[in-house]
Amino acid sequence: MSDMTERNRTQSAEGEFEPPVQTRKTVKRGGGDPATRGRTTIADGVVEKIAGMAARDVVGVHAMGSGLSRTFGAVRDRVPGGAKSVTRGVKVEVGEVQTALDLEIVVDYGVAIADVAQAVRENVIAAVERMTGLEVVEVNIAVSDVKLPEDEEEEPESRLQ
Repeated sequence: MSDMTERNRTQSAEGEFEPPVQTRKTVKRGGGDPATRGRTTIADGVVEKIAGMAARDVVGVHAMGSGLSRTFGAVRDRVPGGAKSVTRGVKVEVGEVQTALDLEIVVDYGVAIADVAQAVRENVIAAVERMTGLEVVEVNIAVSDVKLPEDEEEEPESRLQ
């Protein structure tokens, strides 16, 4: 045998030479990690809905949006087939990896506004980052009104009996 063949063989415990073990190369198909094959885009409306729901979950938030948008929303809610808008009071800018949010809220009378704003900010950031994977760079909160206890929104009495 040639020296090259002799080097490629291994010697067994009994002193006999065994043929070299051939290994098979694994071939990756498709160019690598599946997570890098394509793009995911998230619409502004998706982030608005997530942020609106997260903000409304905070104790002390009475409503979202300004007085005018709430008035139009109340009318829209009464129309048959009209759905409540969870995006009322929420504006977002969505980039490829980051997002910024502006929220307009109405707080209940008696709550500490700074504490409510902090809780809203934390809840919105956690929900948006967890669900979308986007980095939230800022959450600006504008408190547009305080809901007073005597401002109970009463249903208008029906004239029919």
